Amino acid sequence: MRQRGKESWELRVHAGRDLETGRKQYVSRTVHGTKREASRELARLVAQVDDGLVVAKAGTVGDLCERWYEQAEPNLSPVVADNYRRLLDRHILPKFGTTPLRRLRTSDLDAWYAELRRRGGRNGKELAPNSVLRIHALLHRALGQAVKWGWLTTNPASAASPPRPARHAIAVPAAADVLRLMAAAKEVNPGLPVFFRVAAATGARRGELCALRWSKVDMKQGRLTISRGLVETKDGVIEKDTKTHAERRMTLDAATVKMVKDHHKSCAAIAKECGAALGDNAYVFSREVDGSLPWRPGYVTLAFTRLRDDLGLEGVRLHDLRHFNATNLLANGTDIRTVSGRLGHADASTTLNIYSHFVEQADRDAARSIGGLLDGRPTRPARRRPA
Repeated sequence: MRQRGKESWELRVHAGRDLETGRKQYVSRTVHGTKREASRELARLVAQVDDGLVVAKAGTVGDLCERWYEQAEPNLSPVVADNYRRLLDRHILPKFGTTPLRRLRTSDLDAWYAELRRRGGRNGKELAPNSVLRIHALLHRALGQAVKWGWLTTNPASAASPPRPARHAIAVPAAADVLRLMAAAKEVNPGLPVFFRVAAATGARRGELCALRWSKVDMKQGRLTISRGLVETKDGVIEKDTKTHAERRMTLDAATVKMVKDHHKSCAAIAKECGAALGDNAYVFSREVDGSLPWRPGYVTLAFTRLRDDLGLEGVRLHDLRHFNATNLLANGTDIRTVSGRLGHADASTTLNIYSHFVEQADRDAARSIGGLLDGRPTRPARRRPA
């Protein structure tokens, strides 16, 4: 232990010899405080080195990222794992792959984030703020693991200043446009209008409906259970659990139940004509007569996009059927927890963050209602016309 300044101390602990060079290795750390506090920190550092919790040679940022990714990948969804791998290979490793981990500074990250915003996109174009934020989040997570492993004492990304997220306005299609889409879809594939109807009626994600099997549809009770999802990766289509790793049950309206029943009868009849059978485990939306193979999520999006363009509905996305469901439920007074549960959000705060504008309107109606009671003139909350 060596004093470097007023209440500043340098600690050095011998950590053996480098296996390649034979040189002695030391772990160094600077602490601030009294001599007694520095002595206690030195004792802790010696114990950490003895237990292997702190290493003398931390390697490069690339070493960390590769080791972290190798250990994290089994616990990531296939889509997230692919996105992380792409961000590592396209951005992080080319920039900092050979940088010694302990020489990485917060100022380096801030300068790089600014550079990414200016010319980090394709062909030297700007990179969107949300894209830079995803890069920052990945790097922050890997560096946080380096702290846990004892490779770093602090996470340089924790004090960094990535750009603020850009919030996009939610585009909600009108009910008339949803009906037009379903009508036009009949000419493309008889299952498409059913898919669009269920998507708009439940707010289920595209991949969740593609993974839906007949065993999860209770046509007597008019309910369906969402328990699985399909994702497309570089290795093909993968079936997995839902985004929140939980299943949910939803009641369908009578008209949607009738469409689903008619779709089942049609699928069963086609299977019988082809000498096959439609079992309970068959997919509701399938590209095989026996329901053995599901629609790819990309196929549904492509079909929707072509129909949208033909109808001149510029800017409407398949995912906006989910927004259509949520915003109309909120506009008609459905409580936030019910909406959150039907959408499959992890908690109601996620729903609040996404649909805050519509919740604020309901809050104003509530204030007007309670105010009327207190003034002796009961009022009913204003009904907002659904999309």
